[in-house]
Amino acid sequence: MINGHTQLTGLLGSPVSHSISPLMHNEAFRLLDLNYVYLCFDVGTKGLKTAIDGLKTLGARGFNCTMPDKNLMCELADRLSPATKLTGAVNTVVNDNGILTGHNTDGIGYIRSLADSGFSVTGKRMVLLGAGGAATAIAAQASLDGLKELSIFSRKSKFWDRAVHLADTLNSQTACHVSLYELSDVSSLRSRLAESDILTNATPVGMAPDTNHCLITDPSMLHPSLMVSDIIYNPRETLLLKTAKEAGCKTCNGLYMLLYQGAEAFKIWTGKDMPVKEIKKLYFQ
Repeated sequence: MINGHTQLTGLLGSPVSHSISPLMHNEAFRLLDLNYVYLCFDVGTKGLKTAIDGLKTLGARGFNCTMPDKNLMCELADRLSPATKLTGAVNTVVNDNGILTGHNTDGIGYIRSLADSGFSVTGKRMVLLGAGGAATAIAAQASLDGLKELSIFSRKSKFWDRAVHLADTLNSQTACHVSLYELSDVSSLRSRLAESDILTNATPVGMAPDTNHCLITDPSMLHPSLMVSDIIYNPRETLLLKTAKEAGCKTCNGLYMLLYQGAEAFKIWTGKDMPVKEIKKLYFQ
């Protein structure tokens, strides 16, 4: 029950109306009898600073950031965790007496979601599509967790310079060998996929409502021993995952990444472990 002591948490991004984060967090608060509430706020980069100032003034305990706000949030936070400094993207913010600290729980959530599917990145080769906030978090965490080789494919957009910096940083600070390619380089994409163990789509391509799009336009690029993961969870089976299944690949969608990154954020805000088993049964089966 909401009262004068209820602490506010929520999600900032655009779009956010499809998110199941409110269901997950509010049920976890209820199960642990915590006086918190989690709401969604449709806020893009244009209005992000105003929204952040408002939440800070109102004393909100914390919030998540999703596309397209993750990178800009790095500039708006007062402090950044070490992992966030490496990735340049924030997906979780905690407010401690007016001091906003940015964290990134996406990478941890992604690795734990793969583990649920019986896959470990240690010693493996990955092709990563995208270079935005979620992609950088995945790249950093996978490299730190023992990924052998990472091939990042990105458009030459506003994220390109950041992707170049990330590749240089990971090559110098981890044992993972990281290469960067333009997404339009189909020949390199085909050759890297042929030698890789996992393909990860970390872009919004294929997300509702534009579900008829896929960055892999030629199914022959995929081979049965390739794990294909997509951070999108709406729809649960994107065109990429459908194509991969038809090619004999094992697949993994973004639902469990959402669950585990949320569990990490939950602990940052409350100091409590999210009751993951119960939440998984309710919303992630």
